[in-house]
Amino acid sequence: MDSGRSSLTSPGFLVVAGLVPLVFLAVFYFYPLSGIFVKSFSHDRTFQLGFIPEFFASARIASIIWFTIWQAALSTVLTLALALPCAHVMARYEFFGKRLLMTVATIPFVLPTVVVAAAFRAVGGANGFVPLPVFEHPLFLILLAHVFYNFSVVLRIVSTHLSYIRHEISEAAYMLGASGPKTFLRVTLPMLKPSIFASCLLVFIFCFSSFGVILILGGPRYSTIEVEIFRQAVHMFNLPAASLLSIVQILLTLAVMYGYTVFQKKTIRYAPESESLSLKRPRTPGERLMTTGTVLLIFVLCFLPLAALAARSFVFKGELSLVFYRALFENVSGSLFYIPPVKAALNSFFFSLATLFMAVLVGLCAAIFINGTRGRTAGLIDPVFMLPLSTSAATLGFGIIITLDTPPLDLRSSPFIVPVAHTLVAFPFVVRAVLPALRTIPENLKASAALMGASAFKVFRYVELPVIARALTAGALFAFCISIGEFGATVFTARPEYATLPMAIYRFFGQPGALNYGQAMAVSTILMAVTAAGFIIIENVRSVSGEGF
Repeated sequence: MDSGRSSLTSPGFLVVAGLVPLVFLAVFYFYPLSGIFVKSFSHDRTFQLGFIPEFFASARIASIIWFTIWQAALSTVLTLALALPCAHVMARYEFFGKRLLMTVATIPFVLPTVVVAAAFRAVGGANGFVPLPVFEHPLFLILLAHVFYNFSVVLRIVSTHLSYIRHEISEAAYMLGASGPKTFLRVTLPMLKPSIFASCLLVFIFCFSSFGVILILGGPRYSTIEVEIFRQAVHMFNLPAASLLSIVQILLTLAVMYGYTVFQKKTIRYAPESESLSLKRPRTPGERLMTTGTVLLIFVLCFLPLAALAARSFVFKGELSLVFYRALFENVSGSLFYIPPVKAALNSFFFSLATLFMAVLVGLCAAIFINGTRGRTAGLIDPVFMLPLSTSAATLGFGIIITLDTPPLDLRSSPFIVPVAHTLVAFPFVVRAVLPALRTIPENLKASAALMGASAFKVFRYVELPVIARALTAGALFAFCISIGEFGATVFTARPEYATLPMAIYRFFGQPGALNYGQAMAVSTILMAVTAAGFIIIENVRSVSGEGF
């Protein structure tokens, strides 16, 4: 009996597994994006293009597009300048607390963007801990927040690939008379270029589509394409302008994503050495200085803003106090439209729980389908399932809200639309977690179970599921963490009564007064603690299972 045809790769099972993610993407991704195109070029049910030249001739729109590009480019350069030296140290040296340091450096990337913005409001600005004038400038805080958020992207990608370069290669260059700098420029750097460029393009995409950071730290003076889509759609009800900006963003993002995939394919694939061979203790003064500098940089850049956020939530009128946390349970303003943060927390929890189950279902089916297909088909299907990652969450939310408004898909007033939008963002991470685990299952193991009379379901239940269980758990937790902090799509899709924690933070920041500011810090601290704890659990699950994203 062919095990490959008796369990997850049987033709009938593969068809069903493939239909789940494909139908989900067709209804909730491709249809909403096509709706954006229709809204862009139609007016009063007629196809029109006349407004487009006038739209792009606007000095304001041109400045927004230009600001979006150059702030993303500058943020990328700054991130690269700080992360590359640290990547070298993390890849080459072993020292006490290294694993903890890598975790601290990575936590900012998994935090909700509204929490990142809140952290830098606690550092700088009128109420910040750092009284320097430069920390009160919105643009400086935006760039610093982008570096803080994306630092681990360059650190992890480059240090991983740097560790793949065997020391024998560098030693051979030394033996041929090359100096240290010359060896780096002529040997190491050419091998690292694809991973450096790939990480740069990834950081550029994240900064280019930045939403929560710009919206909270930039104010009305600074606007990216993403923020302008929100303002045109929600504040000005100008759907054609918002749709056209969404198309611009999608096209530019896809172009950069194409470059990312090209460089990612060129990254080195050498088998890494064991840690005992590839890592060494810092011994010379120069090596100790580099290691100490890396520890201090990561501590200052990645830990202190989070500490400032937590500290600010406990300080009221210069004294330690729980007044901001107690106020979360009170309607201080007496507003009839007030949504208690506790209700927002419950909304976030239930939305995240629904997202977890939906993302696991769609992601597992997608991983099974990719793993069961062969040849060019698999090479084409995998990128299709990753498409939501190349589209900003705000654009996804905008597309969903303007298209799913007629029967039988009238979901605008339904709370179900929120976890649907979150699942679009989360399920690709489940795919990336589960797929490597599926590929480790030996075919002869499934064949043995099938020959002993096990049905397809029993092969899956007792052979395959135990192998992928830890990877599936890590993907599920990742989906939960993504959902609980998601802001870009939520701000479009969630009705006021379904407000989430990120929306509560944004509303507190939008209202004057020290109490509202403090409550924003308190909610941000709670959300930071939840997502950081979730990430630490994910890291432990991954380290045991040996799988990664």
